[in-house]
Amino acid sequence: MRPVVIVYNALTLILVVVALILLWRLKSRGIFWAAGFLGAALAGFTIVGAFLSPIDAFGKSQLLCWAVFVHSPVFLVGVVTIARRKNHKTLAVISAVFSISIVMIGLYAFLIEPHWLEISRVTIQSGKLEQPIRVAVIADLQTDHPGEYEKRVFELVAAENPDLILLAGDYLHISDESDYIAAKAALQVVLSSAELEAPLGVYAVRGNTDWGDWADIFAGISVIPFDAISSYDLGPLVLTGLSLQDSGDADLYVSGQNKFHIVLGHKPDFSLGEIHADLLLAGHTHGGQVRLPFIGPLIMVSRVPRSWAAGITQLAPGQHLIVSRGVGMERRNAPRLRFLCRPELVIIDLVPSE
Repeated sequence: MRPVVIVYNALTLILVVVALILLWRLKSRGIFWAAGFLGAALAGFTIVGAFLSPIDAFGKSQLLCWAVFVHSPVFLVGVVTIARRKNHKTLAVISAVFSISIVMIGLYAFLIEPHWLEISRVTIQSGKLEQPIRVAVIADLQTDHPGEYEKRVFELVAAENPDLILLAGDYLHISDESDYIAAKAALQVVLSSAELEAPLGVYAVRGNTDWGDWADIFAGISVIPFDAISSYDLGPLVLTGLSLQDSGDADLYVSGQNKFHIVLGHKPDFSLGEIHADLLLAGHTHGGQVRLPFIGPLIMVSRVPRSWAAGITQLAPGQHLIVSRGVGMERRNAPRLRFLCRPELVIIDLVPSE
């Protein structure tokens, strides 16, 4: 745990204790409003403290998670105890409901949804196709301890019998070099045991969490990496892969093809450029990783519109963008949770127009 997180937690918990002592010393008559005021003051402190802390946006999100899922329930449990002692049953019930709800949401967001993998299926028709083609898109494994979960992902891919497998970057997310080397070896074991194969091939692009010689991850495995923008004629379609830099270029130009044309990049920003293709594929956004009803993703790490952060978007007649929510999640100092944004494996069925 980083020093700034320790200091933040200590200060916040001290404030919680002080707030509860003040509540205890109050006369019964204004305890309801006092509890609300102290709760709002505590929330204000945690928000301001998180945003003033000298860490990046993901670190700030981690501090806010501590405040929401740890400090708030502690405060509310204290309010329940005090309210019951002073015969404020309504306040006790409200505080108990809020406390239980926060804890349940936290357990779900941290322990259940991050590994509740969904297979998202999309069907796209095109007059450029003469035969059905199944494409599997795996984006953002983004793990620091490859293991059973990642192994299950590739088992599910194999069970779909895809004609083409596309890997959209961000395979590992680690800051320490020795840890990275160990995790890379573990991921190679997972990939080797998965026996990744597809009639039209397996292709990979680089993500922004992938280190130096990132393609070494696929050493000895039948995966073709894209180090720079280039195209392959695969027979029934043409695949263009983008470098990491190209995928983030909102002014990128990609020329058209006579055959059905797929463009694969890590970031979806390239879709804002002049891309002459039928299907654009990307990851990177994780769908926001945390989404709220009527609001959508809380964090957008892309210049595309918020509505493009996940799923399929029709950019023009006959042209679609699909952005995967990804398999993994942010690591390092980010909170490791997902909420209303399940990880996904994308299966695309390309079929000839009737």
